[in-house]
Amino acid sequence: MIIAIYLAAIYLAAINVVTFCLYGIDKRKARRNRWRIPEDMLIILAVLGGSIGAWLGMSAWHHKTQHAKFKYGIPLILLAQLTAAVAIWYYINV
Repeated sequence: MIIAIYLAAIYLAAINVVTFCLYGIDKRKARRNRWRIPEDMLIILAVLGGSIGAWLGMSAWHHKTQHAKFKYGIPLILLAQLTAAVAIWYYINV
């Protein structure tokens, strides 16, 4: 059980760092009119566990903050993930 928790923590840390960095890279590419990272990929990374990194990336680089699917979608994804984590924790500890 402890190993699973460590692996999950490592995975979540990695996916959030990658997501955060990709938001910054996409913002840089947007400013230079270069090929962009698809919006669907940025959303998928959030769904796969990188919602904190996505939210921090949006805040740090002021990127995608005016797009409704990011402005409202990323916080909703984060809320859903936190709710699921609390439910799993509760289920394990009951």
